[in-house]
Amino acid sequence: MKIADMHCDTISELYWKGKDNSFLKENKLQIDIGKLKKSNYCLQTFAIFIHLQRVKCPYKIALEMIGRYHKELEANKKEIGEVVNYYQIEENMRQGKISSLLSIEEGGICEGKLEYLYNLYNKGVRMMTLTWNFENQLAFPNQTREGRFGRVEEKGLKEAGVLFIEEMERLGMVIDISHLSDGGFYDVAKYTKKPFVASHSNARSICPHVRNLSDGMIKIIGERGGVIGVNFYRGFVDKETSMEKTYTTVEVLISHIKHMIKVGGMDSVGIGTDFDGIDDKVQIKDSSYMGLLYDGLKKAGISESNVEKICYKNVLRVLKERLQ
Repeated sequence: MKIADMHCDTISELYWKGKDNSFLKENKLQIDIGKLKKSNYCLQTFAIFIHLQRVKCPYKIALEMIGRYHKELEANKKEIGEVVNYYQIEENMRQGKISSLLSIEEGGICEGKLEYLYNLYNKGVRMMTLTWNFENQLAFPNQTREGRFGRVEEKGLKEAGVLFIEEMERLGMVIDISHLSDGGFYDVAKYTKKPFVASHSNARSICPHVRNLSDGMIKIIGERGGVIGVNFYRGFVDKETSMEKTYTTVEVLISHIKHMIKVGGMDSVGIGTDFDGIDDKVQIKDSSYMGLLYDGLKKAGISESNVEKICYKNVLRVLKERLQ
């Protein structure tokens, strides 16, 4: 079984670890080349994550992280290859190599400047969230000031946000609505025509965290031909109010997957682990254990062809349409 994962924070982790000899080839994180190969990954999306309140020059730091990303890929080019269009994914699969897609987690690094977006595109970025957990020049996030199950944000995209999604759609850059406010989600649906994704989000009906998607959102993503990557973080999968007691089991992940299939259709669900951006309170503790998800889906009565859609084919279908 192949795996296509729409979100991890591994590059950011490697960047901040500095000189401790942590590299993509082999490390103690949840993702490295060996672990990906063990689970037969065909594609891993690597996010450049920036915490706007912890860095003085977020765009500069993002460019440095992208530099680290390219350096890691060059060092491992026999086993993993960068992709900026779908045909490169097909070629990597023919060669038995993992495909690597570059994304941004925090559109605020662009400071509302389209020239920054164009530069990121030229450096290989093909997916971007409009926000992380803070308001920026583009939009508002669904924050958690009132607790995990607090009030959702109804404010939509700002003027610059509308310009950005229109330009992202024109360029062939995947719009990622994970972290975005409810109002922002519906603006994305209103102002775009092509498939968009929620790279690492779950179902609000199963766990009512504000970061998760309502049934209405899941339905729209499915109807648009997009895909939702199920997130492995315990806070987004389990409605247990005590975080000390929560633990991400394969069973609870499958409950989200089955609900999203019911609401959005079989083609709407994929994987967005959030590895190296989450803690270790997960049954699938790193990327080498993805066989547990495959086994769990089969035991849940999902056919082999549909398990393939969930594990990689739905994600590749969207990328085939968007990355020309």
